[in-house]
Parts: sequence; C-alpha cells; structure tokens
Amino acid sequence: MKKILGIAIIVLRMWSYTMTATVPAYVNPILPYDYSDPDVIRIGETYLMTSSSFNNVPGLQILASQDLVHWQIVDAAIRDSLPGYKPGDKVLGNFVWAPSIREHNGLLYIFYGDPDRGIYCIRGHLHAWEEPVLVMPGKGLIDPCPLWDEDGRVWLVHALAGSRAGLKSVLLMAELNEDALSVKTPSRIIFDGHAEHPTCEGPKLYKRNGYYYIMHPAGGVSTGWQVVQRSKHIYGPYECKITLSQGQTVINGPHQGGWVETPEGESWFLHFQDMGVAGRIVHLQPVRWVEDWPVMGKDAEPVSSIGSLKKGEQTYSNFFRRDEFDSTALALDWQWAGGYIDPKWYYCDAANSLLRLYSAEANEELMPNMILQKIPSIAFSATARVRFKPCPDKKMAGAERAGMIVVGRKTFTLQPPVSDEWTYLRLTMNEHQQGQFYTSSDGQHWAKSGDVFQAEKGYWTGAQIGLFCTRSKTINDVGWLDVDWFEIKIK
Repeated sequence: MKKILGIAIIVLRMWSYTMTATVPAYVNPILPYDYSDPDVIRIGETYLMTSSSFNNVPGLQILASQDLVHWQIVDAAIRDSLPGYKPGDKVLGNFVWAPSIREHNGLLYIFYGDPDRGIYCIRGHLHAWEEPVLVMPGKGLIDPCPLWDEDGRVWLVHALAGSRAGLKSVLLMAELNEDALSVKTPSRIIFDGHAEHPTCEGPKLYKRNGYYYIMHPAGGVSTGWQVVQRSKHIYGPYECKITLSQGQTVINGPHQGGWVETPEGESWFLHFQDMGVAGRIVHLQPVRWVEDWPVMGKDAEPVSSIGSLKKGEQTYSNFFRRDEFDSTALALDWQWAGGYIDPKWYYCDAANSLLRLYSAEANEELMPNMILQKIPSIAFSATARVRFKPCPDKKMAGAERAGMIVVGRKTFTLQPPVSDEWTYLRLTMNEHQQGQFYTSSDGQHWAKSGDVFQAEKGYWTGAQIGLFCTRSKTINDVGWLDVDWFEIKIK
C-alpha cells in the first residue's frame, strides 16, 4: 500500500504550470531526442541551440527556434572531420563535449572541451565557420563557457574530467586575450564542490545586475541537481543555491543547460534529462528572479508542461520525416559515427532521388560508414526502401553486408536479400526501447526478422538508428546499398 501511495504522490506532483509568457504552451520534453548538454542564446528574435556531439560527424549541430519550443536543425559547425582526429584514434564517446554558444560583435563563438586535447573555439556565422582553434591545450579540460565583460576583458570558466585530469568536482576560471582565441592568464580553481556539490561540471557564465553567475549541475547525470553561484567578483568568493532538483517529480537529473531571456525580458532555462537508451532529452523550464537569485521550474522543481495544449498543437514533425534523398547533399540530421566523413562512402543521386552507400571496410566494434539518426524517447518506427547490389567480382562473394542497424554498445543488424529487387526494412521500437526488425517485399506484408531485443545506450549517447553497407576485404571495386527513402514515424 505504501508503494502505491508513493506513486500517486509523484503523479500528482507532475504539475502543469501556467504563467504569462510569449513562449507557447508546451509539454516537456520539448525535444525527445539525444541533445546532451544543451546551450542556448538569442539573437534578435531567433534562438540558437547546440549540444554535445561526441564522435558523430557532422558535429555541433545547431538548432534554431522562434519560440523556444519548436526547433529545427539549420547548421553544423563541424562538417567533415573532428578537430585533432587521426586515423586509428578511439572515437566513441570522445572529442566534442559540452559546448557553449555565444555572440560577440557580430560573430558566433562555440567553445567546447575535448577531454584528450583541450578546449577548442570555433567562431564565424551560420554556414560560414572558421577553422577550430585549440585555445587551451591539456588533458581533462572540459565544459568551457566564455563571458565578455563590460570592460572588454574576456573570462572563461571550465571544469575537469577526472578520467583524464585525475581531479574532478572543481570549477576553474581563466582570462583570455581580447580575441578569445588564446589564454592570457592560467586557469585557477575558484570552487571546490567535493563536500556539498560533488561532480560539479558544465558551468555556464553570465553577468546580471552586477553579479557574476555560474550555473552548473552537480551530483551526477541521472541523480543530480542544478546549482547557481553568484559573486560581485569574477574569482569569487561565490555563494551557492540549488535552483532546480527532481524533488517529488519524475524528471531525474535535471542536468546542465543554458539560461536565456526573451525579447520581453522573460527568463527560461533549457536542460537535459538522462533517459538511458534514448539519450539525454531536452526540457524547458520557466525562471523567475527573486532577490537576484533565479528560481527554476515551479519552486525549484521541474514542470511537466506550461499552459494548455489542443490536440496536435505541439508536434515534432521537423524531426520525424520522410527523406526522399532528392538533394545533392545529405540533410543535417544524418550523422556518421566514426569521427570523419570519407567521400567514398556515399553518393547523393539527386537525379534518381536516392542515396547510394558504397561498401567500406569495417569491423563489428565500429563501422565508421554507418549513416545514423537519433532515436526518440517515445515509441516509433523507422522504415526504408532499399536495394542491395553486391560487387559482381567473385573475389568479393560473401564479403559484403548491408542493412538497417541500431547502434549502442550492442549492435543489431539485418541483411536484405541479395537481388535486384527493392526490399523494405523496418524497425519498430516501443517506449521501453525494445525493438523488432521486419522485412517486406511490397511494403504491405511484413515478416519478423529475429527476436525482440533490448536496445542499449552508447558511449555517453543514446542509441541510434540507421543504415550500413560494409565489406571484409578490399579489391578494386565495391557493391552498394541504394536507399530510395527513409522514414521515421511516431507510433
């Protein structure tokens, strides 16, 4: 009886929240996809968001919104290869961690930490990014965020990855040179969270009403809380408050993100919730200021919704769509898992509205030529119409495979028949991330392929769904997988 009562209390506390706002009514999560460590800014009437992309390329996907609720991918700051990548590098879960995005004097700046190389900055404009600059070399330097002060000085707060630095649960501050691309003064520790805020990380640096604010999570990704520190002096000392925690809700974490103001002066906070296989999905919380302290959500607990929605009013249609491959370039929601893009992997055959994936050498641990998309945290199906054409050379007999794949720490593959006929492949997955593959010759009648399986999360990422075409040896030509269309639908 106690257990039932406890569940009832949690359900009751998952309130909706009503406030006067220019942001439309919505239900959390606003993005049920793996956008880990989101950060956000506003430029005029447009909001821009980016997030950790780890080993996936294109990396640092940039999303745009006019209302903080409906988002669309508009660019990626890393297009072809991860900065610092060398063939043979271990890539899964590495490279692009916890970025911050800012605007200064008409330029966009994205800072991010590479735990094995240091802190990078990429600056420029949408669709016109400069080459990445290694601003602060060193192992274990992560989660950077800059601030341009009123006097022209440039500050950078960051954290440490214990796996590389041998120390965690501290935050550090450095001064950068005027161009923000090099260090003026070394980092020094300004906060130790071991006692009350262990695993403090992901700091975001702001200035408001004469206070410097550092907003950061602590306590761990799935069980932690959000902390705000403030001081009149950049190096502190800082006073702290917990401004968002799970409390009696079912929104665990809630973990790191970014604060932003609307043109009307309203405050909002984006953060992620760790959903395991589905990755780190994005929530939006209202913020009110009380005596120069932000109070997030409703009394420092996450809200499940804002206002009232009519049926179908909030949709995720920008991310659940049918790709007909009628462009000469891939859409930006497709990513490759191996840290770089080889032009020999694919051909966007716009004249025939298809994508051709050429077989490439790969092993079971990592197939860099997998073409992937994020999976949602809700039940969905993914369907593709494909045709597998193996290399006709007899030396390649049996050496090539192709199909649909779910990528996590465990891989599930499906091999379509070897013929000139088009084949339909389908994955269905429920809200518990249990999947089932199907095949069909006509797209109407489906046969199960294999057993129901439990998807598994990747290295710091959720599972991903996509297509592959591989070979186990090399001669002077290859086979391929033609993809007529690919579609994801919410069940």
